[in-house]
Amino acid sequence: MKKMFLAVSMLTLAAALIANDCQAQKNPFVTDIYTADPSAHVWADGRLYVYPSHDVAPPKGCDLMDRYHVYSTDDMVHWKDHGEILNSSQVPWGRKEGGFMWAPDCAYKNGVYYYYFPHPSGTEWNKTWKIGVATSTKPASDFKVQGYIEGLESMIDPCVFTDTDGQVYFYYGGGGRCMGGKLKDNMVAIDGELKPMEGLVDFHEASWVHKRNGIYYLSYSDNYDKDGKHNRMCYATSNSPLGPWEYKGVYMESTDSYTNHGSIVEYKGQWYAFYHNSSLSGHDWLRSICVDKLYYNPDGTIQLVKQTTGK
Repeated sequence: MKKMFLAVSMLTLAAALIANDCQAQKNPFVTDIYTADPSAHVWADGRLYVYPSHDVAPPKGCDLMDRYHVYSTDDMVHWKDHGEILNSSQVPWGRKEGGFMWAPDCAYKNGVYYYYFPHPSGTEWNKTWKIGVATSTKPASDFKVQGYIEGLESMIDPCVFTDTDGQVYFYYGGGGRCMGGKLKDNMVAIDGELKPMEGLVDFHEASWVHKRNGIYYLSYSDNYDKDGKHNRMCYATSNSPLGPWEYKGVYMESTDSYTNHGSIVEYKGQWYAFYHNSSLSGHDWLRSICVDKLYYNPDGTIQLVKQTTGK
């Protein structure tokens, strides 16, 4: 009887572990609204936060993306929607017609969270992009727009990386160009000049920088467009946060969406790749954020990520 009870208990435990693993890999993990371009960070409170953009239905290209939500988790299974933290009507210098709030990022320094977001300042949106900065003492609420980073070209996709020595770096780009440089201590001004990130192959947009075992990784989406497939996620490595970079290849194949944009982060000893697809809507501009486990080879190269959803 005791052996039977033990066997049943072990089977029950195994089933629970399998169910939890499947639940942890449920994608997309936000299903009540459409989201894209996830930037993931782990803050001192022990939670993992994701800062995505928001596709607004009915879709009109990317025009209607004009508000941001934040999501967080402490177990990669249960996600909390912290609600809307910013929209285009709260940007004093922004385009009067609104819209066009694309992929954001967030950073933390000395008790303040800095939220970076691309938004045009003029009706002719594609020539008037600015990288706005909003701040808060909380990671998911009470953000107030402080202005924008002065002196930048009209480009998108901000990425802010804090190195282990505390130095903060800023990257952005689009249209085949990726630029990077240091941020000043005030987190809202470039220290010196930005320079092109050299060595990237077929860069399109969506730069993201992380560090592992002393190696810097710059990941991004490429221009792949073949057989109905589009952006793949690629990466390059360097011994410096500003390159030059050595191209290493594709770490994620195309999803079922025309675009992809992602981030890579470690949480509780496991690395994860965040990205988006269109599996909920079947529409290129109604996207949904996803996450899957990411693994490294012994030489530091990244294994191809297995997508748990998508076509």
